[in-house]
Amino acid sequence: MPLPDWLGRFNRRVTNRVTGPFAGWLPGFAIVLHTGRRSGRRYRTPVNIFGSGDGFVIALTYGRHRDWVRNVMAAGGCEVKTRGHTLSLQNPRIVRDEKGTLVPRPVRLILRGIGVTEYMMLSDVV
Repeated sequence: MPLPDWLGRFNRRVTNRVTGPFAGWLPGFAIVLHTGRRSGRRYRTPVNIFGSGDGFVIALTYGRHRDWVRNVMAAGGCEVKTRGHTLSLQNPRIVRDEKGTLVPRPVRLILRGIGVTEYMMLSDVV
């Protein structure tokens, strides 16, 4: 079960504004740069991101039905700013991982503890 909607609204209005300037630089964090499906507006969404084989995995802490997830899926990719670099990612797919094996062990315990079981996998554009 993803985190509750009220927490997502709080984070969007408060926490993201505080962490947003740092999320593109901190290990395990990134800013997803995506375009609204209907509005065409550019958005910046802080996320937890981890390297995975030939691409990246993003923890869907609020589930798959968030606007940013739907925007990335509809566009077939996005850009992410992580550790000071902007990367183009493609082929988004949502996977279910009950045990959290897609993320590093210390993070796995936290994400499992808050009920995260869905992740977005993206390939690095070469």
